[in-house]
Amino acid sequence: MSGPEGSAAAPRWRVLIVDDSRDDAELVELALCDAGMAIDCRRVHDEAGLVEALRDFLPQLVLSDVNLPGFSGAQALALARAALPGVPVVLMTGALEGLDDDTPQADALVLKDELDALPAIAIRLLATGGT
Repeated sequence: MSGPEGSAAAPRWRVLIVDDSRDDAELVELALCDAGMAIDCRRVHDEAGLVEALRDFLPQLVLSDVNLPGFSGAQALALARAALPGVPVVLMTGALEGLDDDTPQADALVLKDELDALPAIAIRLLATGGT
């Protein structure tokens, strides 16, 4: 929606979601939109899609599932940091069990059952690290 004439429009953020579950990706996008964020989302589910989106979509925020079939959040984080070093990366997981010291250090970690926390995290990261 547009505001009153002459007011500044809220910025639109490019958000890349790396997740093999269409349902989970839609819930993530819905959580951001319901919080009033103006976003353009793209979802990818594998390395090739991620590399292409990093190059062509130029996301300002990357949200990646930790566990992906044949691919991982750690790999997504490494690719995102190599391609777009200043872009914040948030890892998402369904459970903390199984995470250990080898879990990569992203800008944030969000449980998929607690997506209500995601918009505040995204807004903070975009304000401080978005391009």
